[in-house]
Amino acid sequence: MAIAGDHQAELNKAGANVSSRWGSVAFYIRRYPLGAIGALIFAVFVLTAIFAPLLTGFDPTSTNAKASLARPGAAGHHLGADFMGRDMFSRIIYGARISLAVGIGSTLLSCIFGVTIGLTSGYFGGWYDLIVQRVIDIMQSLPLLVMALVMAASLGPSLSNTIIAIAIPSIPNIARIIRSNTLQLREMPYVEAARAVGMGELSIAIRHVLPNTIAPLIVLGTAQLGSAILTEASLSFLGLGIPEPHPSWGRMLSESAAEYVRTAPWLVIFPGIAISLAVFGTNLLGDALRDILDPRQRT
Repeated sequence: MAIAGDHQAELNKAGANVSSRWGSVAFYIRRYPLGAIGALIFAVFVLTAIFAPLLTGFDPTSTNAKASLARPGAAGHHLGADFMGRDMFSRIIYGARISLAVGIGSTLLSCIFGVTIGLTSGYFGGWYDLIVQRVIDIMQSLPLLVMALVMAASLGPSLSNTIIAIAIPSIPNIARIIRSNTLQLREMPYVEAARAVGMGELSIAIRHVLPNTIAPLIVLGTAQLGSAILTEASLSFLGLGIPEPHPSWGRMLSESAAEYVRTAPWLVIFPGIAISLAVFGTNLLGDALRDILDPRQRT
């Protein structure tokens, strides 16, 4: 009887924890409805990218001369077909993989280097901080898109090169914010206490300062994700991003905007909507995360 009672108590506790989690989720949805919409949009794009082969019956790279410039709904093409007869719906679905791969890859890469540079620069200071900040000043003197264009042109069009071309110009912004937080955190009492007990400076920076920069990093990374998706579309539009035959939203616009915007407007409208929704969703999610993680932003 005692064992059965303990088992029932554990089940009740687990049920209470689940109810508490769902209650917290419901609270944040009511408190930040725009953030919930942004999270939903982002989740839809992620699921679309993962299950792309199950959502469309067309190969995004296969051509069909008979279906050239087919209107939406004609011959089984839900969103029409482009001038080469490629299904627009499948190309937009598979294009989500490219955009998310570039966005997430470049964001992670820039965060890794930005956090490392910002943490060490802000914590150790001295001549190292002086040199690093002057290099960052030079990098920030040019707009992100201009630097990305220069790097993409130098490296050549490919998925990995596009990720690198977008990640490197994004490092200074992340490094500056992490450095600013580190300058405040290194003067906190718990850091002084760690020094008093003989802990090394590197251990203090990693174990006590770094974890407290995670909240602003999450917010910054979410905002950076939308910017990276938009930058990738811009590079592909200019022919410096993802090469053919890979479907890219920016390249789809580049191929159709000038010649077919009047005769086949769906070739421009649907990729443009996909780009706008992806950036809009990540921006809404980033704003909500800022309000949730930063008490000073709460109302």
